[in-house]
This record gives sequence, C-alpha cells and structure tokens, in this order.
Amino acid sequence: MMNTPSVDAVVIGSGIIGAMSAHYLQEDGRSVTMIERGEVARGASSGNAGILAFPEIIPIAAPGMMWKVPKWLLDPLGPLSLPPSYAMNMVPWLWRFWRASARAAFERTVKIQAEMMPLARSEMARVIERTGLQAMVNRTGTLDLYDSEASFDAAAADWETKRRAGFEFSRVGRSEIDTLQPGLAPRFRHAMFTPDGLQVSDPYEFTKALVDHVVSRGASLRIGDVARVEPTAAGARVVLADGAAFEAKTVVLAGGAWSKNVAASLGDDVPLETERGYNTTLPPGAFPLQRQLYFNDHGFVVTPLSSGVRVGGAVELGGLKLPPNYRRSEAMLTKARGFLPGLKAEGGRQWMGFRPSTPDCLPIIGPSGATPSVIHAFGHGHLGLTQSAATGRLVADLAARRRPALSIEPFRIGRFR
Repeated sequence: MMNTPSVDAVVIGSGIIGAMSAHYLQEDGRSVTMIERGEVARGASSGNAGILAFPEIIPIAAPGMMWKVPKWLLDPLGPLSLPPSYAMNMVPWLWRFWRASARAAFERTVKIQAEMMPLARSEMARVIERTGLQAMVNRTGTLDLYDSEASFDAAAADWETKRRAGFEFSRVGRSEIDTLQPGLAPRFRHAMFTPDGLQVSDPYEFTKALVDHVVSRGASLRIGDVARVEPTAAGARVVLADGAAFEAKTVVLAGGAWSKNVAASLGDDVPLETERGYNTTLPPGAFPLQRQLYFNDHGFVVTPLSSGVRVGGAVELGGLKLPPNYRRSEAMLTKARGFLPGLKAEGGRQWMGFRPSTPDCLPIIGPSGATPSVIHAFGHGHLGLTQSAATGRLVADLAARRRPALSIEPFRIGRFR
C-alpha cells in the first residue's frame, strides 16, 4: 500500500486567491503545500484587466438586468453571450441569478460588498508592503465613459450608492476628459473620474511574484490535478488524478472555476458557473494610455499594463469545455479602435479564461459542510484580484479557528441550499 505523506496545509490552486491564502497561512506560521493543475498563475489571474476595483460594489445581478438579457443575447458578439449548446445547463444558475437581482437581494449584496471592500483594500496594502511588490501597483485613476447623457444619468443611482459607501469621484465633461486621457473619440462627453483607481502593472507577473515569495519562504509546489478531497479524523485527504495523495490538517480549495467538482466530492453542491472572459493585449506603445478606461455601455475595459495595452471584458456563459470564440476578442478590439482612433491594433495576443461566478455575485468563503478542516475560497467572478487579500486573511482566520476579520455568514456555501 502506497504511503500517504502527511503535510500541514494544502492550498489547491496557484491563482491569486490560492497565492494569497498561502501567504496568509505562512504568516500564521503554517507550512504550505500548493497544488496546481496547470501552469502557475496562468488561469483567470493572468488574463484579468489588472484593476484593483475596490469601488465596484454594484453586482451584475441588479434590478432590471434580466430584461436586458434577451437584447444582448440577440447580438452574438455583444456584452453577454450564451451559446445555444450550453443554454440548458445554465437554467438553474440563471434562475438563481434572477432571484438575486430582486431589489431586496440586490441591496443586501451591495451592503455585503461595501463591507468587504475596506478589508480588501487594507489587506492588499499590507500584502504589497510585506512582500515588496510596491513597484507592481500604480495609482492611475479610473475614467468611466458613457455614450450619452441619457446613459450617464441612468447610472446615477449606482454612483450615489458608491458615494454613500465612501468612494470619491467627480463628474467630468469633454475638456476634462481630454486632459485626463487625450485621444478619445469625440462621442465621449460624459464620464466619472476616480482619482484613486489602482492598476497592477501585470496581473500574471503580480500573481507569479506572490507565488515565488511563498515558495522562497518554504512552501512547496506540486503540479497535479486534484480528483477529490475526503474528510479524515485529523483533517482531510487530497487525492490527485494520478493516485498520489496527501493527508493535511487544513485544505484550502481555491481552484477557481475548477472548484465545483472538487467541492462536490465533499458533498458540497455549489451553483458555480464560468464566465468566459476574452481579451487582446496589444504591444507596448499601441496607444498612449494614461489610466484605466471603462466603456460602460459596451461591457469592456482598456487598461495600461507593463506588457502592453489590454482590451478585455464581456461575458460568455459557456462552461469549461466549449472551444474559445475569439470573434469576441476581435469585436471588442474593433470597438476599441473606434473609441481610441489612434490605437495600433496589430500584433495583439488573444486570450480566453474562466471567471468562477456565483449567481448572487458573492464569493464562497468558509468551511465545507463535510469538515471545518476544508475551507472554500472561490467564486469571486470579476473581483478575484480585488478581493484576494481579504479572502486570504479570512482563510487564515478560519484555519486558526479565530474570529474572522469580517463575518463570513454571507459567503458560506450553505446559503444556496
């Protein structure tokens, strides 16, 4: 019989949530083994826009959202796509999404996110300082652009909600827009400017640097596909697809979009779906981009990275198995060329990745229903990078059986029962 090695803490996943969880466990003096199914930090953590989006407390599941869905679905390259071959798989998730978009549920989610973001901001600042990653985060500011005064006015309630939550921004007109970001098409005459907008220079490099940091402090890294996790008297057993296994006192499931099946092996049924995100990263010099640009009426962003100019966003609900549809990347790039007339659109690198998303737009953070020795940390949707440090802090609190820095009741997996 094969001997099963015993380790202290296993973190499943080396994306930004897994890396942060490993860092915080190490801060508590824990010995960490990370298990990654593919290449380190190359999942959704590498292809996001690099925005530390602390003001983004408004969930996608909002009142009236479901009425917009049919119109979007009629445009195969619009801000939302649902391939017909995957539509039936999405019915249970969409039903929960519809319920989460009711006014009372929406307001509850906003309140939860408004409470989460200050912890996310303060813990991210702490991690950056303690790991020496200050040079990888820049204060660029954020420009939210609208096509018309009507669409700007339609977003007024969301901006007021952000103001009440303590975020600072100002309305700007065309002359200020030209100063903040020269070279935008004349159509953009209405915008909001958030001076505190923070930009990670490259999300892959940032995540990889954090993984390297925890490895340099003694964490081990194993490449392998986790097949299941089983409760044991002393913690849990992590079994890989190749038959290898680890006994651990603590297991953190931070496998992003691949967490659903592993959670199911513990008897935890979670309505986790994949928002397939697309982007194109153009070479440095493609446009003199000075800050983060949100094109709010079109569902995509343009951000300045050390590796170039990234054009990305949109949502495709298509699961893990369908082949990529890079026409979506091309559609966003075509729009970007119209919005940024001087944009050099040649030589870009296309990417598609999987955002792990729950129907109520809140992450799953908390113990498994099978054992408190397994801690779930996945389902952050568009806010994985933003909320990663807060999640790592909560994971370490739960692992140490101390009172969490923030109530985890809204994030528990049992909320879906």
